[in-house]
Amino acid sequence: MASLSLQPKFSLHPNNSILHFHPQNKPQIIFFTRKVKIKTKTKCSSIDPQQQQQKQRESFTRKKKSVTETEKGVDPVGFLTKLGITHKAFAQFLRERYKSLKDLKAEIFTRHLNLQEMASGFEILGTHRHKEHRVDYMDWAPGARYCALVGDFNGWSPTTNAAREGLYGHDDYGYWFIILEDKLREGEEPDELYFQQYNYVDDYDKGDSGVTIDEVFQRANDEYWEPGEDRFIKNRFELPAKLYERLFGPNGPQTIEELGEIPDAETRYKAHKELHKDDPPSNLPPFDVIDNGKEYDIFNVVVDPAWQEKFRNKKPPLAYWTETRKGRKAWLKKYTPAIPHGSKYRVYFNTPDGPLERVPAWANFIQPEGKQAYAIHWEPPPEYTYKWKHTAIKPPKSLRIYECHVGISGSEPKISSFNDFTEKVLPHVKRAGYNAIQLIGIVEHKDYFTVGYRVTNFFAVSSRYGTPEDFKRLVDEAHGLGLLVFLDIVHSYSAADEMVGLSRFDGSNDCYFHTGKRGHHKYWGTRMFKYGDLDVLHFLLSNLNWWISEYKIDGFHFHSLASMLYTHNGFASFTGDLEEYCNQYVDNDAVKYLILANEILHALHPNIITIAEDATFYPGLCEPTSQGGLGFDYHVNLSASEMWLSLLKNTPDHEWSMSKITSTLLGNKNYADKMLVYAENHNQSISGGQSLAEILLSQGNDKAPQSNELLLRGSSLLKMIKLITFTIGGRGYLNFMGNEFGHPKRVEFPMPSNNFSFSLANRCWDLLEKEGVYQDLFRFDKDMMKLDKNEKVLSRGLPNIHHVKDTNMVISYLRGPLLFVFNFHPTDSYERYCIGVDEAGEYQVILNTDERRYGGQGIVKEEQYLQRTISKRVDGLRNCIKVSLPSRTAQVYKLSRILRI
Repeated sequence: MASLSLQPKFSLHPNNSILHFHPQNKPQIIFFTRKVKIKTKTKCSSIDPQQQQQKQRESFTRKKKSVTETEKGVDPVGFLTKLGITHKAFAQFLRERYKSLKDLKAEIFTRHLNLQEMASGFEILGTHRHKEHRVDYMDWAPGARYCALVGDFNGWSPTTNAAREGLYGHDDYGYWFIILEDKLREGEEPDELYFQQYNYVDDYDKGDSGVTIDEVFQRANDEYWEPGEDRFIKNRFELPAKLYERLFGPNGPQTIEELGEIPDAETRYKAHKELHKDDPPSNLPPFDVIDNGKEYDIFNVVVDPAWQEKFRNKKPPLAYWTETRKGRKAWLKKYTPAIPHGSKYRVYFNTPDGPLERVPAWANFIQPEGKQAYAIHWEPPPEYTYKWKHTAIKPPKSLRIYECHVGISGSEPKISSFNDFTEKVLPHVKRAGYNAIQLIGIVEHKDYFTVGYRVTNFFAVSSRYGTPEDFKRLVDEAHGLGLLVFLDIVHSYSAADEMVGLSRFDGSNDCYFHTGKRGHHKYWGTRMFKYGDLDVLHFLLSNLNWWISEYKIDGFHFHSLASMLYTHNGFASFTGDLEEYCNQYVDNDAVKYLILANEILHALHPNIITIAEDATFYPGLCEPTSQGGLGFDYHVNLSASEMWLSLLKNTPDHEWSMSKITSTLLGNKNYADKMLVYAENHNQSISGGQSLAEILLSQGNDKAPQSNELLLRGSSLLKMIKLITFTIGGRGYLNFMGNEFGHPKRVEFPMPSNNFSFSLANRCWDLLEKEGVYQDLFRFDKDMMKLDKNEKVLSRGLPNIHHVKDTNMVISYLRGPLLFVFNFHPTDSYERYCIGVDEAGEYQVILNTDERRYGGQGIVKEEQYLQRTISKRVDGLRNCIKVSLPSRTAQVYKLSRILRI
C-alpha cells in the first residue's frame, strides 16, 4: 500500500493506547543464550554465557520499564478520579472498555501494518490511476459472487471489465479488485518495457529524452554495482552452476535417478567447513554458522557487521528506473484512457439474490438524483486541477464559528454553488469578524430537503453545488482569509437508499449495517453502522482522513452522537445517573470507534479540531482517551439555544429566571472550558421552526414589525441574548448564516409539501444594504466579535458569576478585566445600581447594547461610560461601582486603570 512509504511510521501498540512513532529500517537485535564464537573478517570475540544472560535480562528489564513508563500516563478511570466521581459500575465499565479497545487494536494489527494504514483506505479503494497506463478499481462487497465495473466507457457491459470469484477477483475479506488497461491507439506499438510508467501531470519526463531503455539499464549496471558485485548479473548461469558444483562436485549427476539421496544441511555444512578450513579470511563468506554441538546450532547464524552495514546502506537503483518514465503527451499519444474523465459508471454485482448495480462506496463524485444514479470518474487534466495557494492555519485559542449551508447561501430562489459561496459569502464572514466556518450538507446526499443529514456517498462532495475542484477552491480561499473550515460529518447513521447509498450494498443486509431492528434508526428510518466490524471501521476512519488529506479540512463537527451511542438512538429520558451511560443500551462498539477516530486524527493531524454534538452529554466526552475519555476537543451546549427558544415562545418577559439562564448557559462546570454554545442553532429555523428574529421581529406572517415598541423589544432582546450567550462560558460560539443580522425568515427546503418551492431556501442579503434594524443588528454582532478579537474574552478563564438577582432580573459577572452587566427586566430601569468588583480603579464602557448605532435608545450617555469604584463590599467582593441600567440593556466594562490603595 502507499502508506508503506510514509515516514515516520507510527503504530498503536495493542497493549497501550498511546501512539508511538517508530523510525524505519531500525536493525533488530537478536540475543543468544549460549556461548558463541563470532567469526568475522577482522576479529574473533568470546562472550561468556552468564554475561550474555545478564545482558538479556537487562534488556528485558529496559523494555519492561519502557512499556511501564509509557503506560504510566494511561488510566482508564482517570477522569473520574480527577473529578472526584465514585461510581463502581461506571468505573468497571470504563476498565472493561479499555481492555476491549486493546483487543480491538490487536485485531486491527493482524490485518493492517498500523493505524495510519487503517485510516488510509482511500489510497487503494475506489478508482485510481496507476502509473503503468491503467486504472485500478477496488471495493468491498463480501456478499457478492461476481463484480464488474459498468459505464459509458464500456457500453455498460457487465462482462468487459470484471473479476470473478475463484479467479483472484477478491481476497478472503471480500475486497474485489479490477484492472482496467488503457486502450492502445490504432497504429501504436506496445511499450518496449513491460512495466513502462507514465507521469500523468507533466507533459514530459526523463523517459522522453530519447535515451533507450537498454542504455539506461546498461548505465545502471555500470554505475550502481561495485567491482565484482555485478558478476552474477552479467553471467546469469554462473551462480547456479557453482552451487551445483559445490553440492555435487564437478562431475555431479545429470538426472534425478543419478541424484540419489541428498545429505542433510548439517552434514553438507560440516563437509564444507572441513574443505575450507585452511582458506584465508578474505575468501570466507560474510555469513557463518557457529556450531557448539548443541541442538539447533545450525540456525545460529552470525553476520559480518561491516558487510551487514554495507548491505543496509545500499539503496535500490530506483533512480535509474524512473529515468524510463514518460510524460503525459507520450501517454495520450499511445493510449486512450480506460475510463475517460467525466465518464459515468456503476459497479455490477452478481449476488445469491440475483444481479444488482450500485454506486461505488468509495467514489468521490456522484450524480445521486433520479432513478439512474451513477458515479462520475473524476480525473481532470492538469490544467483543470486546482492548485492550492494557501497553507493551513494554526487553530486560534477561541472559536467564532459561522455555520453555513452552501445551497441556501444565495439570495436567489435556487441552489447556490461553491463558487457563489466563495465569492459572496466568504468575504462577508471575514468582514463579520468570525474566524471559522462550519459547513453542513457538503457530503453527498440524495434528497436536498434532508439538509445533507441523510448521507448516501461519504467520500463525495455534493455535485449539486459544483465539482471537487470548486470545493477545494472554497477551502483554499477560506484559508487565505484566515478562516478555519469545519465539516459537519454524519457517521452516526446513513441514508437507507439502496441504489445510490450503502444499504444492502452487496445484496446482503449486514454489509455496512446491523441486521434487524438494530440496523434501523428508531424514528428516522436511517441505517445504523456496524461499528464492531473492522471493515466498517476501515471505511469510516478512512473517510475522516480523506476529507483532511484531499480537501485540507481543519476539523469535524460530529453530528447527533446520541443516535450512535445508544441502541435506543438517544430517545430516552436521562436523569444524569451514570448508570444510564454504562447499561445494556450503550453501544460500546460506537464508543470505541469515536475513541479510535480521535486518537488517529490527532496523531496524524495534530492541529485538527473535533467537536461533539451530543444532547445526552456522555461522560468523558472531552477528556483525553488515555484518561478514559472519548478525546473530543469541544462539545456543543444544545440546551442554551433550546432554552432561549422556550423562553421566547412560552414564558412572559417578566417571568424569566436569571438563575436558570446562567445555569443553562454554563452547562456542566467541569467541562465549561471545552464548550461551544449557540444562541440559536440551525435546527430551530431549518426543521420547520422559527429563528429568534422571526419570533421577535415579526408578527407571525413574515412581515416587518409595525410598531416601534415591538421593534425595540425584539432588537434589545436579540442583542442581550447573543451577548450573554457569547461571553458567559466556553471557548467558542456558533452562529448560523444570516442570524448575525436577525434574518427575518425561516429556512424551508423544497419538498412536496411546499410544491418544491425555493422561496424560503435562501438568505436575504439585501437587508444589509438598507438602513434599519437588520443593519443595526449586524453592526452589533460585528462589534461583539471584535470584542473577543481585541480582549480575548472566550480564551480567558471561566467567568466569576457573582450577581444573579431574579427579582431585579439583573445578571453580572467578571471575566478577566471585563465586567458584564445585564438588565433583563422588561420595564424597570435602575439608576446607580450597585455591582461588586474585585479590583479598585476606573471602569470604562466598551460595549453598550443600547447605543443608537445598534438600534437602541442611547439612554446612557458617553459621559456616564467611565465609572470609578467605591470601597464598599458588595457581592462578596471588596469594591463596587454604581451603574445606570436601563431596561433590556447590557453593558461591558473594562478595567482601564487600577488604583493602588
